[in-house]
Amino acid sequence: MKKNNVFNKVIFTLLASFLLLGTIFVGSATPAQAAKADKDKLTINVADNGGGSILSIIKEKGWLEAEFKKYNATVTWSEFPSGPPILEAFAAKRVDFTFLGDGAALQGQAAGLKFKNIALISDGKGISKILIPTDSKIKSVKDLKGKTIAVAKGTTFHVFLLKALIKNGLKESDVKLVNLQLADGLPAFVSGKVDAWVTPEPYVTQLISAKTAKLLPGLDTTIPAPSALIARSSIIKSHPELVTAFLEVYKEAIAWRDDNLEEAAQLVADKKKYPIEIIKILNNSFNYTLTPITKEAIDAQQKTVNLLYDAKFLKKKVKYSDSIDNSFINKVLK
Repeated sequence: MKKNNVFNKVIFTLLASFLLLGTIFVGSATPAQAAKADKDKLTINVADNGGGSILSIIKEKGWLEAEFKKYNATVTWSEFPSGPPILEAFAAKRVDFTFLGDGAALQGQAAGLKFKNIALISDGKGISKILIPTDSKIKSVKDLKGKTIAVAKGTTFHVFLLKALIKNGLKESDVKLVNLQLADGLPAFVSGKVDAWVTPEPYVTQLISAKTAKLLPGLDTTIPAPSALIARSSIIKSHPELVTAFLEVYKEAIAWRDDNLEEAAQLVADKKKYPIEIIKILNNSFNYTLTPITKEAIDAQQKTVNLLYDAKFLKKKVKYSDSIDNSFINKVLK
């Protein structure tokens, strides 16, 4: 009888232990707690401006997802043809990190969008070109007066055109602008529907090689047009660790690209469905860097602010330096 009592006590103790452990294990994975874990998981929206960039490499390699996972954050990607559509998505809170050229960045700041320029990735010199047909009689920027020009409004290319016109004594109203994104500007130019096209590589080399176009003579292509990485202000405030992580990944991606030029070009070529030779031209036309926003860039942007405000391109005159936060890039590059 005593043996039975001892046996029963042992069984009871074991059952109680299993029940307790079961409660612990089940409790750690209840639907309510799982839902809370999902709710606490942060989704970060990253926009690639035109594709073919360092961000394209980061996306294809999955490096940002791997890094952000450490902070219980996931990544969603989107791609836009230029800066202005990104600003619309940013205003709708569908973009947290991206890069913008001078025109879009200044437009966004003037519109009161809450973001900071967190690192300079290019001075923008030489990116924009103006093409004219090979048989065109246009011989200078001044000859653009009265002509029809294709350009994506609000972009770096648009700002470049404005600067070129003003430098040569013209204003925007002296020409006829046709607002076309790059993909639409190409057929418009080739078919002769416009007299000139403001565009970057790889279209420049493509069309000149095909003897379909030539560069507008006498054009100053050294006009600065700084491009910068930007981050939403609320992310900077609530999750500064993600801003640092984003810049760390970007820095490592540049280093990887520089050490693996062929693979990097092939990766983007496969993604964009372009011949690899075209991607190499594109890569060679853009010097990928990562630095704090420099005084030179700040001065250039402020001059652009004044110019665009006078040209009624910006509705509000802003102070570019107010939109800068170099603290994160300084930390990453230390």
